[in-house]
Amino acid sequence: MTVKFQRGPSVKPARGFTLLELIIAATILSVLTLMALPLARITIQREKEKELHKALWDMRDAIDRYKDAADRNMFVTKVDSGGYPPDLEELVKGIEAQGGKKIRFLRSIPTDPMTKSKEWGMRSMQDDPDSSSWGGQSVFDVYTKSEGTALDGTKYKDW
Repeated sequence: MTVKFQRGPSVKPARGFTLLELIIAATILSVLTLMALPLARITIQREKEKELHKALWDMRDAIDRYKDAADRNMFVTKVDSGGYPPDLEELVKGIEAQGGKKIRFLRSIPTDPMTKSKEWGMRSMQDDPDSSSWGGQSVFDVYTKSEGTALDGTKYKDW
């Protein structure tokens, strides 16, 4: 008597990932994500700093153009102002020049990207360069009211 062994249906190996492979892949993705988060935060802060630089430059340029126009006697200014605008709104509202033409220096007061406000610190010619209180005579300079520190280690309010 001979015994014959019959082979059953052939078993194919299962396709897909093992649990260990999935855990390793998830761990690698988590590490990469955690490495990307600080980079994203720095990128966002750098963009805000660029916006702050632009806003300060725009306002200081408008103040300089106002001063230049006042020095060329295009309009009458207060005696004690030194030819600088009385406030930032004056740059937006504009001023009536000789000949009836209105001159505007800013479209609008920019929003401070650090404080998300349109309130800026101002200094007049009579104020100390590092003063944080405005004398109210005129606007010689502007600065942010943010107490934060920039990526380069300087204070935003010192820009």
